Amino acid sequence: MRIAVLGTGTMADALGAQWARAGHELFIGGRSRPKAAALATRIGHGARAGSLREAAGFGDVTLLAVAYDGVEAALEAAGAAEATLSGRALIDCTNAVVPGRFTLATDGGPGMAERIAARAVGARVVKAFCHCSDAVWRMTPPVFADGPLAVPLCGDDEEALEAVRTLVRDMGCVPLDAGGLERARLLESTVAFLLGFWFGGVEPRAALPPLAAQSPA
Repeated sequence: MRIAVLGTGTMADALGAQWARAGHELFIGGRSRPKAAALATRIGHGARAGSLREAAGFGDVTLLAVAYDGVEAALEAAGAAEATLSGRALIDCTNAVVPGRFTLATDGGPGMAERIAARAVGARVVKAFCHCSDAVWRMTPPVFADGPLAVPLCGDDEEALEAVRTLVRDMGCVPLDAGGLERARLLESTVAFLLGFWFGGVEPRAALPPLAAQSPA
């Protein structure tokens, strides 16, 4: 699969490296060509690099991996409003969380995934890989005591969802269908809620009973 990565930060590094090792063809796009080239070199496996605009025209799947406050600038530089991402599966792994408060910067309006879908003309947005830090995505594979990590996916396009499911499986994880793109805002809120526990040194899984213990609705 041809995968374009918009961004040169830790998530771009962690996820891009996993997919390159799995045999996918990678193109790193960044605002800084030297940073993009450095990341491509670090990832290896034939990864290439260039501008955000060049990356937008490359992939079957595109990963948007920038800080939430840089999303609009990245999409503009990529030409998203001019339909450069049209027809492509666009993975949104961003978290619009206010540092230290663990609330959403998008509170009171559409979630990040919906905002991205509105700005990236024709793109088939899938919310995924937003619920864990880059340290987890660097694990090979992310498997814990109760099994492989599940990755929630929210999206409206079945073909795009299937492409992302493939990338999830290629990392040794399990895709978990979580509904349409409108439900992505619930996933984003859940991540903000969990971050408050994690940064506080609390294990949030202690609050979740096993499925078998839940009474039927």
